[in-house]
Amino acid sequence: MACGSLAAAAPSSGNGNWYNGWVPPVQNYFEAVGKHVSEARDTGKGNWPTPSSCDLSKAQMPVAPTALPNPSAGLQLVHVAIGRGTQNYSCADNSSSTYPTANGAVAKLYNATCTAANYPDLVAMMPELSLQFTQPATNSTLQPSSLAYLGEHYFRDNSTPTFDLDTARYQLGCSYEAKNASSPAPADAPKGPAGQGYGAVAWLKLVAKPALKGTGAQEVYRLNTAGGAPPPNCAGMGAQFTVDYAAEYWFWE
Repeated sequence: MACGSLAAAAPSSGNGNWYNGWVPPVQNYFEAVGKHVSEARDTGKGNWPTPSSCDLSKAQMPVAPTALPNPSAGLQLVHVAIGRGTQNYSCADNSSSTYPTANGAVAKLYNATCTAANYPDLVAMMPELSLQFTQPATNSTLQPSSLAYLGEHYFRDNSTPTFDLDTARYQLGCSYEAKNASSPAPADAPKGPAGQGYGAVAWLKLVAKPALKGTGAQEVYRLNTAGGAPPPNCAGMGAQFTVDYAAEYWFWE
């Protein structure tokens, strides 16, 4: 991901305080982009506006509060994506004694692979950042980071998270996964859009279901989650409802 394209999404004016009034996640993101652009321009490093490499050996996954198992021996990191969508829930009734039941998730995935290799600080901001904007309705870029559409995340059934990266632009496989391990999100993880919500969903390690004979990733990590947790009970909730979330997804083959 080029700093130039990242910066292109930012409005500009002659006023040095053009970001006044933005919510902190947006302001912090564009300030970080500006620093990268300035450093590349002033030092000549980074081949601005296009990174000179996409070396995934430099990309480091965030460390979960409760350690998740390492990727299995022999696997390599192949993709990093930002997922933006909803966690889906149902309620048997609308009483305070009933707890919402998880019914999977739906999200669009956006390609952050080279950004993770070259600008990890920006990737770390993107889940919370993307929650400040409306979900893209089409397979366009994710704003304001300008990440390209990579694929879809959905559930084949209630126990099979699916990652479909076979698109018109990419043919990267479709994998069917199962939960292998989980960690609570950090206590200070973003709760939801504009800081309002019930908390961030857990960080996960997923492993492929061999019986389903998917293609693509053998293991997927959901990390750095923002939002997505349900309310503490079903009081005032409908039979079906969704909660906005975003997360980093790391794909290993």
